[in-house]
Amino acid sequence: MATLIRNSLMKALIVIFFASVATATGDAPFIVAHKKASLTRLKSGSERVSVSIDIYNQGFSTAYDMSLLDDSWPQDMFDIVSGNTSRSWERLDAGGLLSHSFELEAKKQGMFYGAPAVITFRIPTKAALQEAYSTPILPLDVLAERPPEKKFDWAKRLLAKYGSQISVISIVVLFIYLIVTPSKSTAAKASKKKR
Repeated sequence: MATLIRNSLMKALIVIFFASVATATGDAPFIVAHKKASLTRLKSGSERVSVSIDIYNQGFSTAYDMSLLDDSWPQDMFDIVSGNTSRSWERLDAGGLLSHSFELEAKKQGMFYGAPAVITFRIPTKAALQEAYSTPILPLDVLAERPPEKKFDWAKRLLAKYGSQISVISIVVLFIYLIVTPSKSTAAKASKKKR
């Protein structure tokens, strides 16, 4: 009796597993979006934020009527320098990639926590628009006071990174130099033999 229950339970679990696998590999787009932001300090003292958003379709079918909206940049903190915070595309094929970038200039100093961008798209089998969200960005310290870089900081970083390789190479070069160059005692012996 116990083996009968165990066998029927095992069969039910196998059926559920195969049903979930069949639905997971269905014919639908799977949208993944990655949002990146970087700060650039200009000589004038202002700071620019470069934002790029990459949208991937990891699914098995095409997504139609793609639109991207990134309205997490308040107008009292940022001015748009180039590009737009929104964009539309006709389609994104399976395995495809779309990229969008824009640049902002900071007006106010402070920490900024950006929200994910919103991507909407249409699937031919469903009437409602589908939504996907990008990854959020790390907090940005906009117009922060940064201490000036000291003159020899770059040399310290190089020495810390490549110090062991430099010491090994210098020891090998010194060893080769000692082997190749004749010593003074060898030169003196050679001159005594000639006499």
